[in-house]
Amino acid sequence: MGQVIAVTSGKGGTGKTTVSAAISCCLAAEGYKVLCIDADVGLRNLDISLGMADMAPISFADVLARRYTLDDATPHPQIDGLYLLTAPVIDRPEAISFQAFGQMLQAVRARFDFCVIDTQAGLGDGFQLATVFADRILVVATPDPASMRDASSVTEQLSLMGKTDVKLVVNRIQGRMFRKMRLTVDDMMDDVGLSLIGIIPEDDNVVFAAAGNTPLVLYTDQGAALACLHIARRLCGKKVPLLRLR
Repeated sequence: MGQVIAVTSGKGGTGKTTVSAAISCCLAAEGYKVLCIDADVGLRNLDISLGMADMAPISFADVLARRYTLDDATPHPQIDGLYLLTAPVIDRPEAISFQAFGQMLQAVRARFDFCVIDTQAGLGDGFQLATVFADRILVVATPDPASMRDASSVTEQLSLMGKTDVKLVVNRIQGRMFRKMRLTVDDMMDDVGLSLIGIIPEDDNVVFAAAGNTPLVLYTDQGAALACLHIARRLCGKKVPLLRLR
């Protein structure tokens, strides 16, 4: 059976969608069959980070309504084994049946090695929908105090939901800023209450790749792309050292 991984955050602007896309691409590049689901209902952007902005992928709501099946998920034009179900534009999260979504994910586990869900930020209905059925959850945060506080709130909510396989991704790290703030990764893990699965440096290539409608990992193999590859490999059970901050 495949694994469902929800990628979430306490606030917007953490780079959660970029992380979701890059990890999905890396898992597919490692030889796995991967389905990306954009669960940010009404504000979908995962297709941009995947380099699929000029395509017309079907939404997971179409699958729930049985207008399409999982076999109709849109394949990535450049990365074998990678597929996308986008988010519906006009539906609201509270209008989506949790039971139907959970049943769809159970079918996904039978067809794919990994399913990566890009959730809504915050703790609303969209967050609940995407995380309640997930096997593993990654909480993406940046080093600023507001992001840390919000990530801690997300962690508390996930604990109340009975979620135990939850890991922290610290994104957009600048080594010089880190040293100036006297902030360490250990401090952030203590503040949020999670163990770490990866750190990702600030990287201008994220913007350049999106502007060129190219997946980050096809645009460069360094910086944030390399960090996401390391995270993907850790998700597969491999031991990979953390990147060194400069």
